[in-house]
Amino acid sequence: MTTKSQQVSLSETELESFGAALDAIRQSVVDDLGQRDLDHIKKMQSLQHWSEILGRGLIHFSLNPLTWSAGVALLSGSKILENMEIGHNVMHGQYDWTNDPELQSSQYEWDNVCDGESWRKTHNFEHHTYTNILGKDRDYGYAVLRLDDSVSWRPWHLTQFVQYAVLSAAFEWGVALHELEFDRVKSREVPLRKKLPFLKRFAKKATQQLNKDYVVYPILAGPFAPKVVAGNFLANLGRNLWSSSIIFCGHFTEGAQTFAEADCQDETRGQWYFRQLLGSSNFSGGKWLHIMSGHLSYQIEHHLFPDLPAHRYPEIAEKVQDLCEQYDLPYNTGPFLDQFKTVLARVGRYSLPAGSRLRSRLFPELSAQTQAA
Repeated sequence: MTTKSQQVSLSETELESFGAALDAIRQSVVDDLGQRDLDHIKKMQSLQHWSEILGRGLIHFSLNPLTWSAGVALLSGSKILENMEIGHNVMHGQYDWTNDPELQSSQYEWDNVCDGESWRKTHNFEHHTYTNILGKDRDYGYAVLRLDDSVSWRPWHLTQFVQYAVLSAAFEWGVALHELEFDRVKSREVPLRKKLPFLKRFAKKATQQLNKDYVVYPILAGPFAPKVVAGNFLANLGRNLWSSSIIFCGHFTEGAQTFAEADCQDETRGQWYFRQLLGSSNFSGGKWLHIMSGHLSYQIEHHLFPDLPAHRYPEIAEKVQDLCEQYDLPYNTGPFLDQFKTVLARVGRYSLPAGSRLRSRLFPELSAQTQAA
């Protein structure tokens, strides 16, 4: 398999040994799963629980803007922790082996308007199976953003930064409606009637979430309802912006590569691993940055081993990097802000048509890479 942009390739024999080495890394972690993994997720659940209680308490009973703001920050942090380190990872089956009813992927329902069944279909199966395969991975651009020249340019792509901002602010809603496949429904490729079961699930889950944050808790606050509504709205907004930034830094950085559907047919295990590596990006930071990102700061390791407990990724990453050095393969990582800047550059670059003078002027090095490819 050869990638389009960097012409990185491995022979069939190398791909087989590369895959076997990664299988061995995975098995070593599986064989070591135990109490420390359970202790970690239970600790995260406890931290999230008390952060939510304290955050909501401060929002409800605050007497000044400072304590109200602290409540908003705690509630937003609680939602981020629940979605990223707990919900996302539990729903990947990372803790199914514990047989704990609260940690079963098929039963977990998170604090998000996207229902768990929809997430497990569009994310766990579609995205992780067809990662960065254009035309197959609908997470690539979320059917909204143009992030590759294989997508035909249209004038409305000039507003791509605005679209990205709206998508980020309403990220949970964008993810929740992903299964609708609005573009395919609009083109009549998919009949709307086939989406009715999904729309019913979506309406039920969205109603539950809206009632909780914007009806039930405000009513409990009585005359202070407006500040509770505002606090809950800002907490959700903070969670959405953070989640969007983390996801984009793992998938749409400068070095994250895309693949043609024809090149990925009948993949071997080694070829699948190879594609996951080249289509993903990591970012570096401190312990709590990793925790609050759900350890998706190690997106490479997550795409390689989505069902292993994410808190294990830092130790796995060292072995993966050694393997990349052995096979002379790129390992895309860097400081969080540096990676985020390349995401913004990618959004901006593909808002312009290929070959345009403005694009060449704003992104000279990138244009040169495109021409070389």
